[in-house]
Amino acid sequence: MEKFEHGGNIYREDVPAGDWLDFSANINPAGLAPSVRAALLAAVDDVINYPDPEARELKAALAERYNVPAEQLVLGNGAAELFYLFLQTVRPRRVLLPVPSFSEYERAALAARCKVSCFALSAENDFRIDWEEMLAALPVTDCIILGNPNNPTGTLVTRNELVRLLEAIKDGTQWLVVDESFLDFLLFDSRYTVRDLVAEYPRLFVVQSLTKFYALPGLRLGFGVAQEELAKRLNAGKDVWNVNLLAQKAGVAALADTEYQQQSRQQLIEEMQRLYKRIDGLRGIKAFQPSVNFMLLDVSGTGLSSSGFTARLRARGILVRDCANYTGIEDDCYVRIAIRRPEENDRLLAVLEEF
Repeated sequence: MEKFEHGGNIYREDVPAGDWLDFSANINPAGLAPSVRAALLAAVDDVINYPDPEARELKAALAERYNVPAEQLVLGNGAAELFYLFLQTVRPRRVLLPVPSFSEYERAALAARCKVSCFALSAENDFRIDWEEMLAALPVTDCIILGNPNNPTGTLVTRNELVRLLEAIKDGTQWLVVDESFLDFLLFDSRYTVRDLVAEYPRLFVVQSLTKFYALPGLRLGFGVAQEELAKRLNAGKDVWNVNLLAQKAGVAALADTEYQQQSRQQLIEEMQRLYKRIDGLRGIKAFQPSVNFMLLDVSGTGLSSSGFTARLRARGILVRDCANYTGIEDDCYVRIAIRRPEENDRLLAVLEEF
Protein backbone atom coordinates (compact mmCIF):
# COMPACT_ATOMS: atom_id res chain seq x y z
CA MET A 1 0.00 0.00 0.00
CA GLU A 2 1.00 3.60 -0.51
CA LYS A 3 2.13 5.07 2.79
CA PHE A 4 -0.46 7.86 2.80
CA GLU A 5 -3.35 6.02 1.16
CA HIS A 6 -6.78 6.59 2.76
CA GLY A 7 -10.09 4.81 2.85
CA GLY A 8 -13.14 5.98 0.95
CA ASN A 9 -11.51 5.70 -2.49
CA ILE A 10 -14.45 4.30 -4.45
CA TYR A 11 -12.97 5.47 -7.76
CA ARG A 12 -9.94 3.21 -7.90
CA GLU A 13 -11.57 0.03 -9.16
CA ASP A 14 -14.47 -1.11 -11.30
CA VAL A 15 -17.76 -0.71 -9.46
CA PRO A 16 -19.43 -4.06 -8.69
CA ALA A 17 -23.06 -4.79 -9.43
CA GLY A 18 -25.13 -2.88 -6.93
CA ASP A 19 -22.33 -0.39 -6.15
CA TRP A 20 -19.81 -0.53 -3.33
CA LEU A 21 -20.79 -0.93 0.30
CA ASP A 22 -18.10 1.32 1.73
CA PHE A 23 -17.03 0.57 5.31
CA SER A 24 -13.61 2.13 4.67
CA ALA A 25 -14.74 5.75 5.16
CA ASN A 26 -15.89 6.67 8.66
CA ILE A 27 -18.76 9.04 7.80
CA ASN A 28 -22.05 9.54 9.66
CA PRO A 29 -24.30 6.65 8.54
CA ALA A 30 -27.33 8.97 8.69
CA GLY A 31 -26.06 10.54 5.47
CA LEU A 32 -26.76 14.04 4.25
CA ALA A 33 -29.36 15.87 6.35
CA PRO A 34 -32.43 16.96 4.33
CA SER A 35 -31.91 20.52 5.61
CA VAL A 36 -28.37 20.54 4.23
CA ARG A 37 -29.51 19.15 0.89
CA ALA A 38 -32.12 21.90 0.67
CA ALA A 39 -29.54 24.57 1.53
CA LEU A 40 -27.20 23.30 -1.17
CA LEU A 41 -29.91 23.27 -3.83
CA ALA A 42 -31.04 26.75 -2.83
CA ALA A 43 -27.48 28.08 -3.18
CA VAL A 44 -26.52 26.46 -6.49
CA ASP A 45 -27.21 29.59 -8.55
CA ASP A 46 -25.03 31.62 -6.17
CA VAL A 47 -21.86 29.83 -7.26
CA ILE A 48 -21.43 32.57 -9.89
CA ASN A 49 -20.26 34.70 -6.94
CA TYR A 50 -17.13 34.43 -4.85
CA PRO A 51 -17.68 32.98 -1.38
CA ASP A 52 -17.55 35.36 1.58
CA PRO A 53 -13.80 35.55 2.34
CA GLU A 54 -14.59 36.18 6.01
CA ALA A 55 -17.23 33.41 6.11
CA ARG A 56 -19.10 35.55 8.63
CA GLU A 57 -22.34 33.56 8.65
CA LEU A 58 -20.53 30.27 9.13
CA LYS A 59 -18.23 31.64 11.83
CA ALA A 60 -21.23 33.00 13.71
CA ALA A 61 -22.90 29.58 13.56
CA LEU A 62 -19.72 27.85 14.75
CA ALA A 63 -19.23 30.35 17.57
CA GLU A 64 -22.76 29.73 18.81
CA ARG A 65 -22.67 25.92 18.44
CA TYR A 66 -19.25 25.41 20.06
CA ASN A 67 -19.30 28.38 22.44
CA VAL A 68 -16.04 29.91 21.22
CA PRO A 69 -15.38 33.50 20.07
CA ALA A 70 -15.45 33.97 16.31
CA GLU A 71 -12.04 35.67 16.57
CA GLN A 72 -10.54 32.33 17.61
CA LEU A 73 -11.78 30.46 14.53
CA VAL A 74 -9.78 29.39 11.49
CA LEU A 75 -11.74 27.70 8.68
CA GLY A 76 -10.35 24.90 6.56
CA ASN A 77 -11.12 23.08 3.34
CA GLY A 78 -11.56 20.01 5.51
CA ALA A 79 -9.75 19.49 8.80
CA ALA A 80 -6.69 18.07 7.02
CA GLU A 81 -5.83 21.43 5.46
CA LEU A 82 -5.48 22.93 8.94
CA PHE A 83 -2.64 20.59 9.94
CA TYR A 84 -0.66 21.73 6.89
CA LEU A 85 -1.53 25.36 7.58
CA PHE A 86 -0.49 25.19 11.23
CA LEU A 87 2.80 23.40 10.58
CA GLN A 88 3.73 25.59 7.62
CA THR A 89 3.00 28.71 9.71
CA VAL A 90 4.48 27.75 13.08
CA ARG A 91 7.34 25.61 11.70
CA PRO A 92 8.21 23.42 14.70
CA ARG A 93 11.47 21.56 14.14
CA ARG A 94 10.51 18.30 15.85
CA VAL A 95 7.02 16.76 15.83
CA LEU A 96 6.00 13.86 18.07
CA LEU A 97 3.15 11.61 16.94
CA PRO A 98 1.46 8.95 19.10
CA VAL A 99 1.01 6.12 16.58
CA PRO A 100 -0.97 4.60 15.01
CA SER A 101 -2.78 7.78 14.06
CA PHE A 102 -4.24 9.68 11.10
CA SER A 103 -1.55 9.70 8.43
CA GLU A 104 -2.10 13.33 7.42
CA TYR A 105 -0.40 14.40 10.67
CA GLU A 106 2.84 12.86 9.46
CA ARG A 107 2.38 13.94 5.87
CA ALA A 108 1.76 17.55 6.91
CA ALA A 109 4.79 17.49 9.20
CA LEU A 110 7.04 16.16 6.45
CA ALA A 111 5.70 18.79 4.03
CA ALA A 112 6.78 21.45 6.54
CA ARG A 113 10.28 19.88 6.76
CA CYS A 114 9.75 18.80 10.37
CA LYS A 115 11.63 15.91 11.92
CA VAL A 116 8.97 13.34 12.86
CA SER A 117 9.33 11.03 15.86
CA CYS A 118 6.84 8.35 16.79
CA PHE A 119 5.47 7.55 20.23
CA ALA A 120 4.35 3.93 20.00
CA LEU A 121 0.98 2.89 21.43
CA SER A 122 0.55 -0.81 22.20
CA ALA A 123 -2.39 -3.07 21.47
CA GLU A 124 -1.80 -4.77 24.84
CA ASN A 125 -2.69 -1.45 26.50
CA ASP A 126 -5.62 -0.87 24.09
CA PHE A 127 -3.51 1.82 22.38
CA ARG A 128 -3.73 4.16 25.37
CA ILE A 129 -1.07 6.80 26.03
CA ASP A 130 1.41 6.20 28.83
CA TRP A 131 1.45 9.73 30.22
CA GLU A 132 4.63 9.35 32.24
CA GLU A 133 6.49 8.36 29.07
CA MET A 134 4.80 11.14 27.11
CA LEU A 135 5.84 13.78 29.66
CA ALA A 136 9.38 12.39 29.65
CA ALA A 137 9.54 12.96 25.87
CA LEU A 138 8.70 16.67 26.07
CA PRO A 139 12.31 17.97 26.25
CA VAL A 140 13.08 16.50 22.82
CA THR A 141 10.00 17.69 20.93
CA ASP A 142 8.56 21.01 19.76
CA CYS A 143 5.05 19.89 18.88
CA ILE A 144 2.73 16.99 19.73
CA ILE A 145 -0.21 16.10 17.49
CA LEU A 146 -2.81 13.69 18.78
CA GLY A 147 -6.33 12.65 17.83
CA ASN A 148 -9.12 12.55 20.38
CA PRO A 149 -10.60 10.09 19.74
CA ASN A 150 -7.68 8.62 17.89
CA ASN A 151 -8.06 7.28 14.37
CA PRO A 152 -7.96 4.27 13.77
CA THR A 153 -7.98 2.97 17.36
CA GLY A 154 -10.97 4.90 18.72
CA THR A 155 -9.10 5.64 21.96
CA LEU A 156 -10.30 8.67 23.91
CA VAL A 157 -8.15 11.01 25.99
CA THR A 158 -9.84 12.79 28.87
CA ARG A 159 -9.82 16.53 29.32
CA ASN A 160 -7.98 16.10 32.63
CA GLU A 161 -5.20 14.16 30.90
CA LEU A 162 -4.84 16.87 28.27
CA VAL A 163 -4.80 19.61 30.90
CA ARG A 164 -1.97 17.78 32.63
CA LEU A 165 -0.03 17.85 29.35
CA LEU A 166 -0.90 21.51 28.76
CA GLU A 167 0.31 22.44 32.24
CA ALA A 168 3.58 20.64 31.52
CA ILE A 169 4.22 22.75 28.39
CA LYS A 170 2.68 25.98 29.66
CA ASP A 171 5.97 27.71 30.40
CA GLY A 172 7.91 26.05 27.58
CA THR A 173 8.13 26.32 23.81
CA GLN A 174 6.21 23.20 22.83
CA TRP A 175 2.91 23.18 20.96
CA LEU A 176 -0.03 20.81 21.37
CA VAL A 177 -2.38 20.15 18.45
CA VAL A 178 -5.52 18.18 19.33
CA ASP A 179 -7.70 16.74 16.57
CA GLU A 180 -11.28 16.55 17.86
CA SER A 181 -12.79 15.66 14.48
CA PHE A 182 -14.97 12.83 15.82
CA LEU A 183 -16.10 14.31 19.15
CA ASP A 184 -19.42 15.41 17.64
CA PHE A 185 -20.46 11.75 17.63
CA LEU A 186 -20.45 11.62 21.43
CA LEU A 187 -23.63 12.39 23.35
CA PHE A 188 -21.60 14.63 25.66
CA ASP A 189 -18.09 15.87 24.89
CA SER A 190 -17.40 18.03 27.96
CA ARG A 191 -15.23 15.32 29.49
CA TYR A 192 -12.92 15.34 26.48
CA THR A 193 -12.85 18.64 24.57
CA VAL A 194 -10.27 21.36 25.19
CA ARG A 195 -11.47 23.82 22.54
CA ASP A 196 -12.45 26.28 25.26
CA LEU A 197 -8.93 26.38 26.72
CA VAL A 198 -7.00 28.09 23.90
CA ALA A 199 -7.07 31.50 25.61
CA GLU A 200 -5.64 29.98 28.80
CA TYR A 201 -3.07 27.90 26.91
CA PRO A 202 -1.91 29.94 23.89
CA ARG A 203 0.26 27.11 22.53
CA LEU A 204 -2.81 24.91 22.02
CA PHE A 205 -4.47 24.47 18.62
CA VAL A 206 -7.70 22.43 18.35
CA VAL A 207 -8.93 21.10 15.00
CA GLN A 208 -12.35 19.73 14.16
CA SER A 209 -13.92 18.34 11.01
CA LEU A 210 -17.52 18.96 9.99
CA THR A 211 -17.32 16.50 7.11
CA LYS A 212 -17.39 13.39 9.33
CA PHE A 213 -20.43 14.06 11.50
CA TYR A 214 -22.45 15.91 8.86
CA ALA A 215 -21.53 13.53 6.00
CA LEU A 216 -19.90 16.22 3.83
CA PRO A 217 -16.56 14.67 2.74
CA GLY A 218 -17.09 15.67 -0.87
CA LEU A 219 -17.48 19.34 0.10
CA ARG A 220 -14.56 19.49 2.61
CA LEU A 221 -15.18 21.59 5.70
CA GLY A 222 -13.37 21.94 9.01
CA PHE A 223 -12.33 24.53 11.54
CA GLY A 224 -9.62 25.22 14.07
CA VAL A 225 -9.75 27.04 17.40
CA ALA A 226 -6.69 29.03 18.44
CA GLN A 227 -5.65 31.87 20.72
CA GLU A 228 -6.56 35.08 18.90
CA GLU A 229 -3.03 36.08 17.85
CA LEU A 230 -2.34 32.61 16.47
CA ALA A 231 -5.72 32.62 14.70
CA LYS A 232 -4.72 35.88 12.98
CA ARG A 233 -1.41 34.36 11.84
CA LEU A 234 -3.11 31.26 10.49
CA ASN A 235 -5.85 33.20 8.72
CA ALA A 236 -3.20 35.41 7.11
CA GLY A 237 -1.36 32.34 5.83
CA LYS A 238 -4.20 30.61 4.00
CA ASP A 239 -6.03 31.07 0.71
CA VAL A 240 -8.67 33.74 1.30
CA TRP A 241 -11.36 31.63 -0.46
CA ASN A 242 -10.32 28.23 0.87
CA VAL A 243 -13.89 27.39 1.98
CA ASN A 244 -16.21 27.51 -1.01
CA LEU A 245 -19.69 29.02 -1.07
CA LEU A 246 -21.59 25.71 -1.01
CA ALA A 247 -19.51 24.42 1.90
CA GLN A 248 -20.25 27.58 3.87
CA LYS A 249 -24.00 27.27 3.23
CA ALA A 250 -23.97 23.55 4.09
CA GLY A 251 -22.11 24.23 7.33
CA VAL A 252 -24.61 26.86 8.47
CA ALA A 253 -27.57 24.57 7.74
CA ALA A 254 -25.94 21.56 9.39
CA LEU A 255 -25.09 23.40 12.58
CA ALA A 256 -28.70 24.58 12.91
CA ASP A 257 -30.20 21.09 12.51
CA THR A 258 -30.31 19.93 16.14
CA GLU A 259 -32.78 17.13 15.36
CA TYR A 260 -30.34 15.55 12.91
CA GLN A 261 -27.54 15.89 15.45
CA GLN A 262 -29.45 14.24 18.29
CA GLN A 263 -30.85 11.41 16.19
CA SER A 264 -27.45 10.68 14.66
CA ARG A 265 -25.79 10.32 18.05
CA GLN A 266 -28.48 8.14 19.56
CA GLN A 267 -28.78 5.82 16.58
CA LEU A 268 -25.01 5.47 16.31
CA ILE A 269 -24.54 4.54 19.97
CA GLU A 270 -27.13 1.77 19.74
CA GLU A 271 -25.77 0.35 16.48
CA MET A 272 -22.13 0.71 17.56
CA GLN A 273 -22.65 -1.52 20.59
CA ARG A 274 -24.66 -4.09 18.64
CA LEU A 275 -22.04 -4.38 15.92
CA TYR A 276 -19.18 -4.54 18.42
CA LYS A 277 -20.75 -7.44 20.32
CA ARG A 278 -21.53 -9.37 17.16
CA ILE A 279 -18.09 -8.95 15.60
CA ASP A 280 -16.10 -9.50 18.79
CA GLY A 281 -17.88 -12.84 19.15
CA LEU A 282 -16.63 -14.10 15.78
CA ARG A 283 -13.86 -16.65 15.88
CA GLY A 284 -10.50 -15.25 14.84
CA ILE A 285 -11.43 -11.55 15.12
CA LYS A 286 -10.63 -9.25 18.06
CA ALA A 287 -12.62 -6.03 18.04
CA PHE A 288 -11.39 -3.02 19.99
CA GLN A 289 -14.15 -1.20 21.87
CA PRO A 290 -15.33 1.68 19.64
CA SER A 291 -16.03 5.13 21.02
CA VAL A 292 -17.46 6.74 17.89
CA ASN A 293 -18.36 5.69 14.34
CA PHE A 294 -15.49 3.33 13.52
CA MET A 295 -13.97 0.17 14.96
CA LEU A 296 -10.49 -1.38 14.77
CA LEU A 297 -10.28 -5.13 14.19
CA ASP A 298 -7.35 -7.51 14.69
CA VAL A 299 -7.93 -10.25 12.12
CA SER A 300 -4.74 -12.24 12.74
CA GLY A 301 -6.74 -15.10 14.25
CA THR A 302 -8.48 -15.73 10.92
CA GLY A 303 -5.26 -16.87 9.28
CA LEU A 304 -5.54 -14.01 6.80
CA SER A 305 -3.38 -10.92 6.51
CA SER A 306 -5.17 -7.58 6.51
CA SER A 307 -4.64 -7.34 2.76
CA GLY A 308 -6.03 -10.84 2.26
CA PHE A 309 -8.97 -10.07 4.50
CA THR A 310 -9.81 -6.83 2.67
CA ALA A 311 -9.44 -8.57 -0.71
CA ARG A 312 -12.00 -11.22 0.22
CA LEU A 313 -14.48 -8.57 1.30
CA ARG A 314 -13.77 -6.48 -1.79
CA ALA A 315 -14.65 -9.46 -3.95
CA ARG A 316 -18.07 -9.35 -2.30
CA GLY A 317 -18.51 -5.62 -2.97
CA ILE A 318 -17.53 -4.50 0.54
CA LEU A 319 -14.71 -2.03 1.20
CA VAL A 320 -12.92 -1.88 4.57
CA ARG A 321 -9.82 0.05 5.56
CA ASP A 322 -6.62 -2.00 5.43
CA CYS A 323 -4.47 -0.51 8.21
CA ALA A 324 -1.16 -2.00 7.06
CA ASN A 325 0.12 1.45 6.04
CA TYR A 326 -0.54 3.05 9.44
CA THR A 327 2.75 3.84 11.14
CA GLY A 328 2.82 1.84 14.36
CA ILE A 329 0.77 -1.18 13.21
CA GLU A 330 2.57 -2.32 10.07
CA ASP A 331 2.25 -6.01 11.01
CA ASP A 332 -0.50 -6.52 8.42
CA CYS A 333 -3.24 -7.81 10.71
CA TYR A 334 -5.49 -4.80 11.41
CA VAL A 335 -8.47 -3.41 9.53
CA ARG A 336 -10.82 -0.56 10.39
CA ILE A 337 -14.53 -0.59 9.66
CA ALA A 338 -17.07 2.20 9.82
CA ILE A 339 -20.36 1.86 11.66
CA ARG A 340 -23.12 2.11 9.05
CA ARG A 341 -26.89 1.67 9.02
CA PRO A 342 -28.28 -1.55 10.59
CA GLU A 343 -29.19 -3.21 7.30
CA GLU A 344 -25.72 -2.47 5.88
CA ASN A 345 -24.02 -3.72 9.04
CA ASP A 346 -26.10 -6.91 8.80
CA ARG A 347 -24.78 -7.46 5.28
CA LEU A 348 -21.20 -7.14 6.54
CA LEU A 349 -21.93 -9.48 9.46
CA ALA A 350 -23.41 -12.10 7.14
CA VAL A 351 -20.25 -12.13 5.00
CA LEU A 352 -17.95 -12.21 8.05
CA GLU A 353 -19.91 -15.07 9.62
CA GLU A 354 -19.72 -16.93 6.32
CA PHE A 355 -15.94 -16.48 6.23
